[in-house]
Amino acid sequence: MPNAPVAVSYVMPVLNEAGYLEAAIASIVEQDHPGDFEIVLAVGPSTDGTAEIVTRLIAADDRIRIIDNPGMDIPIGLNLAIAASRHPIIVRVDAHTELAPGYTSRAVATLERTGAASLGGVMVATGKPGLQAAVARAYNSRYGLGGGAYHGESASEGPAESAYMGVMRADALREIGGFDETLRRGEDWELNYRLRQAGHIVWLDPQLRVSYWPRSTLLKLHRQFFATGVWRGELVRRLGARNPLRFFAPPVLLISVVLSVILLPLHLTGVLSGWLGWMLALVYLGPLAYLGLLVVAGVTTPGSFADRVRLAVVLATMHLSWGAGFLVGALRGARDVVDRSRTES
Repeated sequence: MPNAPVAVSYVMPVLNEAGYLEAAIASIVEQDHPGDFEIVLAVGPSTDGTAEIVTRLIAADDRIRIIDNPGMDIPIGLNLAIAASRHPIIVRVDAHTELAPGYTSRAVATLERTGAASLGGVMVATGKPGLQAAVARAYNSRYGLGGGAYHGESASEGPAESAYMGVMRADALREIGGFDETLRRGEDWELNYRLRQAGHIVWLDPQLRVSYWPRSTLLKLHRQFFATGVWRGELVRRLGARNPLRFFAPPVLLISVVLSVILLPLHLTGVLSGWLGWMLALVYLGPLAYLGLLVVAGVTTPGSFADRVRLAVVLATMHLSWGAGFLVGALRGARDVVDRSRTES
């Protein structure tokens, strides 16, 4: 007698997602995986009507359950949802994402075929016309997020450093203690790092597609990337050189820009001259090379002149915000930054 299809638990942290939650849930319910499933929502104290939407969704489908996540931190919410899950396969879904048709059935088959403990697919960012579309274009561009395999349309299947969203074996998560609750960002990379250290396989299957709705304003984008940079800086404090070199590019860029702003008036007024002036002038190469990259990104991007300018502005916002956050997190520690911000607010 054939084995019954494996059952899966979808886990989702939810906070202020009124504009996206229903589409994310619909993309789960419409999956064609033949096994049983449940959806466990870790719901934080939202202020935008998300709670009412969750109540309505639960009333309409008893496969959806909620647990409270009063602290709002994503890793804590994920661990709470995973602890409340009943099935052997965990599928992480964020409320800003939508799973492509066939995602779950393909993911489960790939887990069984490869023996991986964690696998992910490719993020395909999408946005409404205007700034959000430019942000999505930056996410999907090779110029945008620094070469992570799951951002590339030309990615190849095989062992990976990390897994976007993550389809994971519950027993492997229990073995390593789940997500690190002291992190607010980068928790997926750190989890997959520990899985690899424990001898497990992390796998990339580029046939898996997840649609992602990015931030729609420059201020929200800046806040997101600054916070992400802060926590990457914290991971550098903890793990040092075990972080990939590409994560150091934005802070190096920011430092070169700041030094250029300081040195340029000194060069123009002749305060800096001679061999020392020529040596220090090398710092301008970083900003000039980056400006060239922005020009190339704009020229090679389809669309109007305004679309190309928006892309350049978005790329600069992403990279410089991330770099600033990285330096703050690496020098002061992410928890110190968070504690200070809470005190000041």
